Amino acid sequence: MSEKTKARKAALREKLIELAEAQIAAEGLSSLRARSLAKEAGCAVGAIYTHFDDLNALTLEVNGRTFRRLGAKVAEAVAESASQPPRDRLIAMSHAYLYFAAEQPSLWRALFDVEMSTEGPVPQWYMDALGGLFSYISEPLAEIFPDMHEQDLDLMTRALFSSVHGIVLLGLEQRISGVPLPLLKKMIAQILSRIS
Repeated sequence: MSEKTKARKAALREKLIELAEAQIAAEGLSSLRARSLAKEAGCAVGAIYTHFDDLNALTLEVNGRTFRRLGAKVAEAVAESASQPPRDRLIAMSHAYLYFAAEQPSLWRALFDVEMSTEGPVPQWYMDALGGLFSYISEPLAEIFPDMHEQDLDLMTRALFSSVHGIVLLGLEQRISGVPLPLLKKMIAQILSRIS
């Protein structure tokens, strides 16, 4: 394959990811359709499947970008709160998570709505991105609970993430058990400040 052909294929792959990302951001993951994506990209529907096994694989690529942006926001919050006590750092990163979800709701939802499970073929880079987010949580937890066994710390990290995620999800969807966005920040702080 010539360098020109490789470059053209790489450009189409990147364009498909960008278009899928824009579509998901605008209308949600359920709006993503191969036919409309191909039309917008100016290619045949089959060309999508030369780059991706299916639309789920394309969504994982979009989610990889979303994970990186979310990770950057959380890392920024961690850096800004580095001199604060561990509970305050947990609160700061949880607020960063909330703000990201509120600003990019469809892309954020796609992180969790894509079809996959831990038993299925999940790309390693995807698991690494998730692990990176969990490490931000586990570090201050390890300071709060220095004698906690590593396995228990991992479980607590996942429980804390799930708790914050549930608060954010219910709040942003305006579910009956959720609260309006202005109170979500306070709710998260109330929960996390009681970790001991």
